Amino acid sequence: MTDSISYELTDSIAVIRMDDGKANALSPAAVAGLEEAFSRAEADADAKAVVLAGRPGKFSAGFDLKVMMSGPQAARDLVMAGGEFFMRLYAFPKPVVAAVSGHAIAGGVLLAAACDVRIGISGDFKLGLNEVQAGMPVPILAHQLARDRLDPRHLTEAVLFSRLYDPEAAKKVGWLDLVVDGSDLEAEAMKVAGQLSQLPAGPYARTKESLRRQTIAYVLATVEEDIASFAG
Repeated sequence: MTDSISYELTDSIAVIRMDDGKANALSPAAVAGLEEAFSRAEADADAKAVVLAGRPGKFSAGFDLKVMMSGPQAARDLVMAGGEFFMRLYAFPKPVVAAVSGHAIAGGVLLAAACDVRIGISGDFKLGLNEVQAGMPVPILAHQLARDRLDPRHLTEAVLFSRLYDPEAAKKVGWLDLVVDGSDLEAEAMKVAGQLSQLPAGPYARTKESLRRQTIAYVLATVEEDIASFAG
């Protein structure tokens, strides 16, 4: 696990924290660290649910731009690894609550969207997909997650028009489920995770898998061709 990703078990909840001291960009090392942390949570019989937390003010700025701009192959490799991880997270057999501690842009908002419950904080923060505004097409893995999670009335503006939302608006369109004061975020995330952990584990895992199977299968079937197109 990298220095920017930590794991601790508290009251049967695995708390996975992302904190690189900056914007919590999803670098290859960060994605690998998240994979390792969630593998640990899945294998940990004492972990009944997971809270994924960002650093104060920054949940995640998405894929590391230094890597994305370093060349087409590096961009493809990173987005491929990230997309596969998002789909693993979307099907993760235990409840996952995202403590969205601030800005969540592009891959950062998708990371939150792949969790079961997304709790944000009030304040001057932005959440959403800005790829088109930044000159990149939105990959299939992104708009399929958006299609599953957002109010259909806001799908076009959120994906095609590069609309970024403040936390309250993000709750309205569906990027977030709940908005709380920053000082209450971790306690609320732990509370919700604890409530979800009381649901029968087997039926929860099987229902999540069947509920999301079609989206995951489509994304994984198209991700390589899609990424080759948008990254190169």
